[in-house]
Amino acid sequence: MSSTSEPSSSDLQDFFGNYWDLFAGSILGILAFLLHINGFTYLAVLCAGLGIAAFSFTVSEIAEILAERLQEPYSSFVLTFSAVAVEILLLFMILLESTHGAHALETVKSGIISAVIVDMNVLLGIAVFVGGLRFKEQEHNEDTSSTYTTILLVASVALLVPSVLAYSQGGEQNLMNASYIIAFLLALYYMSIFIFQTKTHIHFFKATARSRIFRLRRKRAKRDEEEEEEDYLFEKLPISANLIIIFFLIFLIGIIAEIFANDGMLIANEFDISPALAGLVIAIISVSPELFTAVKAAKADQIQRVVNIAMGASTVSILLTVPILMLLSPFADVKLTLDFNSLQVGALVLTVILAWKTTDNGETNYVEGISHLMFFLAFAVIAAFYH
Repeated sequence: MSSTSEPSSSDLQDFFGNYWDLFAGSILGILAFLLHINGFTYLAVLCAGLGIAAFSFTVSEIAEILAERLQEPYSSFVLTFSAVAVEILLLFMILLESTHGAHALETVKSGIISAVIVDMNVLLGIAVFVGGLRFKEQEHNEDTSSTYTTILLVASVALLVPSVLAYSQGGEQNLMNASYIIAFLLALYYMSIFIFQTKTHIHFFKATARSRIFRLRRKRAKRDEEEEEEDYLFEKLPISANLIIIFFLIFLIGIIAEIFANDGMLIANEFDISPALAGLVIAIISVSPELFTAVKAAKADQIQRVVNIAMGASTVSILLTVPILMLLSPFADVKLTLDFNSLQVGALVLTVILAWKTTDNGETNYVEGISHLMFFLAFAVIAAFYH
């Protein structure tokens, strides 16, 4: 009897280990809805946030499977676009709440900037720290970080334009016009960058010869991982089916995000939580699935993938999130302008400079990871008290 019961118990554990995120997301989503309609605001927000994180983790897992079937930079695109889609959904749901007060609108602006700060300091910082402890030094293509930091610096400067014009004559109208023009320019800029990444300069985003000395180790780790997850359903599905599942999960995340935004804004107004801190929480929720993938890559000595994910997601966060939200804002009957405050723009520019300094030589170590985390913690302290 014992010999027959042991395999079933092991199979049950494996099944739960593979699909815990789907179960957790479903249960937490249902709980969030029930708590919301019954007026339990705090618990509804907690369950909604955890539910979004759980489903986002599933999205990242499926995106990782799709990424393994592609080559860089396409593999990183799958993950970053999935994560940014969740970010846009969250921010749009909060944008809908801005008709009831300016606090939600400021939270959206903070969320746009915070997504980059969390990607570049938390995600990159933790992954570089973990990888640095395990391998002492890790090497990546320095052209990758050089290109991304240049793009992000230009994008950051572009976001300054509407803020400056807000103080000119005819300020409000100039601000609105400039915001739409800058959003359009950012979208055009991203189109040129996408061609640069996928057509003319693909080699800028691939691992260099110097970092290939660990190729055998990576192949072994990948083979062991595939053997462990051979029973994982999404591993067996074709690309088209996995894409449909990702879109469906993002749709579910959007439903839960509406609860999170509605009740979250009530709590933020009740406790006078600063928009900067609220935006930071939103960014952490949307970035959390990418974080697991980045740490896993760093532990496998795939620091090139970490840099592609962190900096690629940051680039998409600005160059696509801003134009899409500007495009959607009239449908929400909201006037979204790109007049970011000094804290947001300053933190964004300093983040880009720090990332440039820690990655420009093509090598990373755990002290550079700690430096990014220290920067984030300092920003978090300001965000908590900044009004």
